[in-house]
Amino acid sequence: MRWNLPPDRLPDAWFNVLPHLPAPLDPPLHPATREPVGPDDLAPLFPMALIGQEMSPEPWIDIPGPVADILRLWRPTPLVRARRLEEALGTPARIYYKDESVSPAGSHKPNTAVAQAFYNKEEGVTRLSTETGAGQWGSALAFACELFGLECKVYMVRASYEQKPYRRVMIETWGGNVVPSPVDDPDHPGSLGTAISDAVRDAATRDDTHYSLGSVLNHVLLHQTVIGLEAKEQLLAAGEERPNVVIASCGGGSNLGGISLPFVPDAGVRLVAVEPSSCPTLTGGRFEYDFGDTAGMTPLLSMYTLGHEFVPPPIHAGGLRYHGDAPIICNLVKNGRMEAMAYPQGKVFEAAVQWARVQGTIPAPETSHAIRAVVDEALAAKEEGAERVILFNYSGHGLLDLQAYDDYLHDRLDA
Repeated sequence: MRWNLPPDRLPDAWFNVLPHLPAPLDPPLHPATREPVGPDDLAPLFPMALIGQEMSPEPWIDIPGPVADILRLWRPTPLVRARRLEEALGTPARIYYKDESVSPAGSHKPNTAVAQAFYNKEEGVTRLSTETGAGQWGSALAFACELFGLECKVYMVRASYEQKPYRRVMIETWGGNVVPSPVDDPDHPGSLGTAISDAVRDAATRDDTHYSLGSVLNHVLLHQTVIGLEAKEQLLAAGEERPNVVIASCGGGSNLGGISLPFVPDAGVRLVAVEPSSCPTLTGGRFEYDFGDTAGMTPLLSMYTLGHEFVPPPIHAGGLRYHGDAPIICNLVKNGRMEAMAYPQGKVFEAAVQWARVQGTIPAPETSHAIRAVVDEALAAKEEGAERVILFNYSGHGLLDLQAYDDYLHDRLDA
């Protein structure tokens, strides 16, 4: 069963969670002075409109018309009930998912890429630089830049660059230029931290270039809230007052924030972040100020971190291999409003294959972390004999991640 909204039901404003957090966010600190950063400190990297959104106390921020026009190419996305999975598990739980795989890039990432490209174009910027892990963000930004006539330079984590060649092809098809990172060490597997350093260095040394980030920052999560806002309306259409639990995978926090943040004010709705046990930021990191990149060029953020020099193993869920997390997500976890759990990739792919054989679609490795948690949540409901409404974000398809499935199916996958 599917619930669709017409294009004119696209939300006309983003939901800003900052006024609803259980505690105020700690301010980002300047990397040199360790003092709180101001708008002028961020101006070399971001347009002023995004800097304003990063710090805005307003509960709602209007979506510009040109951004909405592009989002309507695929939005609103469907809400789907996973009845076949429910039957396979024998659970009384009702499982719904928001299908973000229907976007041109096959993931949730264009929701913010389009907005960021628009605001940079409005400020006269002609070129954007960025990093990408699995390639989903890089391809989304290349897509958005092409629509707004901007150049796009993508620094892709080397392990993913080698594992996922068709992500590179997507980026290049949309006119982007992609290189493996780190650029100065061809033997290094790379990390999102090193790729961010490469991208920030690029932007900081060119007057025509700004930096664009696909996760972590407040304005990125803000743009993603269209997911949860649509889901709220669609759940009501499905006859559900609200979910009992909202689940999403977490690398930097963008798809998790997108579906979960509109539910933060709703008492009784559990919010669950799922991460890889090989990069257990929320479940094994320290809560402290740390750099967002390896070279220490970015502002320091107050977050759970494994240390900015952490280099994760090259698991297939490249989008989840980040040493830190969004300050908003960390704030929610630290203050008990959100739970966090971690799984090894063997257990994750077990759930992904079960999903594919029952529901039919092949999920991205990142998305499969959420599916693993959904399966376990549904089985717990079965054991308790309790009805439960589970909502999760199907953040992207895995059609360009088939090497990962081949490794799993032929016992070549590290647990």
